[in-house]
Amino acid sequence: MENINWFPGHMKKTRDLLRDNLKLIDVVIEILDSRIPISSKNPEIDKIIDGKAKVVVLNKLDLSDPAKTDQWKKHFKDNGIRAIFLDSIKGVGIEALISECRLAASEKMSHLASRGRNERAIRVMIVGIPNVGKSSLINKLSGKKSAKVGNRPGVTRGKQWVKLKGDLEMLDTPGILWPKFEDQSVALNLAFTGAIKDEILDSETVALRLIEKLSLIEPEKLKTRFALEELGETPLETMDAIGRKRGCIISKSEIDYERVAGIILHEFRSAKIGRITLETPDDLQTIEKD
Repeated sequence: MENINWFPGHMKKTRDLLRDNLKLIDVVIEILDSRIPISSKNPEIDKIIDGKAKVVVLNKLDLSDPAKTDQWKKHFKDNGIRAIFLDSIKGVGIEALISECRLAASEKMSHLASRGRNERAIRVMIVGIPNVGKSSLINKLSGKKSAKVGNRPGVTRGKQWVKLKGDLEMLDTPGILWPKFEDQSVALNLAFTGAIKDEILDSETVALRLIEKLSLIEPEKLKTRFALEELGETPLETMDAIGRKRGCIISKSEIDYERVAGIILHEFRSAKIGRITLETPDDLQTIEKD
């Protein structure tokens, strides 16, 4: 698969926007995909926020492998990183996130109180790459309708604040980050989970590479879901077998690869193959060395 590039023209604009708005913020909420905590992280974010209090949210908990999630929980705890695992669709973990934001902002709020400032809401900014569930998290935090607070006196003109649960306010900015595409394993993980639109890529190649990956890390789940006695000697043989099992046949026993690719990608992304996490903390060393 050829190298993937990510709207480079937007990168500087986004980075500048985040930096300009950071002075208004108490806590940054960084959203990652719990199936790919490394690949879904913007490598520049910690430089951009420059020591600002941060809470990491690992979303899509319902799709990730519980055992590997435990490994990630230990990793974040051991490294002193505030991390909350949640399912933003069902709202699992939302209260824990609110509590963690309050803890992260406690020093700042105490400092304001010591200077005689009136108590105010904790101001947060939510950032993340596309398709990590940013919109669904905002909807859960704000209720069904986002309530605009409007321009604040003394705050940069034109900034909009949205009331959230738990006495939080969110600065209403795009908050879009970009992933690190130089590492092609990262690019593939983003393609597998749908963070890159399928129209941009060759879905048949992506599905073939996903089979290759799952054959290594989750062969039993792959066999069970597609009722295969054994995996093929190559990913293509496995893809052919899945195609035959699912009736993805054109005339004369030819496999309809576009159709079988769509099935494989959909069933992975919806966890029908099983709850699967593609990265563990051990992968951090491999990617950092590349």
